[in-house]
Amino acid sequence: MTMSATKLHKISWCALRQLQQYRTKANFSAGSASIASRNELFTQEQRRQREAIGRIDKIEVRYLGLPEDVTLVMNNQISTPFNCAQHLSEGHCRRSALALIDGSVPWDMHRPLQESCTLQLLNFNISEPHVVNKAFWRTCSFMLGAALTRVFKAEAKLQLHSFPGPNIKSGSFVHDIVLETQSWQPTKSEMRAISAEMIKLAAQDLRIERLDVQQELAQEMFKDSKYKSEQLPSIAQQSNGRVTLYRLGDHIDISRGPMVASTHFLGKCTVGAAHKVADEGPAGAFYRIQGVALPCGFKLNHVAYGFLEERSQKLNPARLPHEPFEEHQQMQLS
Repeated sequence: MTMSATKLHKISWCALRQLQQYRTKANFSAGSASIASRNELFTQEQRRQREAIGRIDKIEVRYLGLPEDVTLVMNNQISTPFNCAQHLSEGHCRRSALALIDGSVPWDMHRPLQESCTLQLLNFNISEPHVVNKAFWRTCSFMLGAALTRVFKAEAKLQLHSFPGPNIKSGSFVHDIVLETQSWQPTKSEMRAISAEMIKLAAQDLRIERLDVQQELAQEMFKDSKYKSEQLPSIAQQSNGRVTLYRLGDHIDISRGPMVASTHFLGKCTVGAAHKVADEGPAGAFYRIQGVALPCGFKLNHVAYGFLEERSQKLNPARLPHEPFEEHQQMQLS
């Protein structure tokens, strides 16, 4: 090869690398813009709803629990179970993952109360933890979606689909995704990277916010998400035109909830399986990502946790994205 040819080859290679970097940055910028727009709309609607409350009425919240039952006077449509916990102790604020209203209605810790009620604050050490465990499992799926958006590069063209309702007996929490490849076989290091991202989210102690919006706003927020856009009409139809959204950090997704109060409730976590469940179009495929986790503070020996990890790798039997949807089931994403 002549000197001029060698120089030309180097110039061409540099140009190709610059083009590839530009495309990656362009894809990243487009994704970042979509996330930023979604968050801005979420924040604006959150502010609008607060400002629309008008006159603030008082409600009585009868707290039932340790150290003693007490009646709190709170602000209707503004005060949350977490605000009630603040009147009790720092320990109540830190331990309370979920609230129970009037003895039967699970309620997000940061969701404003709507009328006078009784209030119980739930943690993972109560005698009947089924309700709070389901909220924890659902939150793990939600966090998994956030982790996946952070670890995948733009060229993978990741699209979040949905996560099925929590079933503790299944042995795994789940998030379904679409990738523009039909042959992804993740390595152990790739799965560890996803698990590590979950732990990072837990360490950030991100508050999990709930917001109910009209279908039109939800459509605008998810206009760049093919699968969310397709799912929204059915979700809104079964909820009187409303859609329930959740946010942690800058990650927003659709779920009927409830979820635990913060990401810090996630303790030990392993994302250990990715099953290809169906092809999607000429180049893409659906994948079911699965994991297992323990609430923060729970200890389990290595052997016992290993059994949980092994079990969580079996394909979760929840309805798959490509299977027909039954009318009697909720169309909310979890």
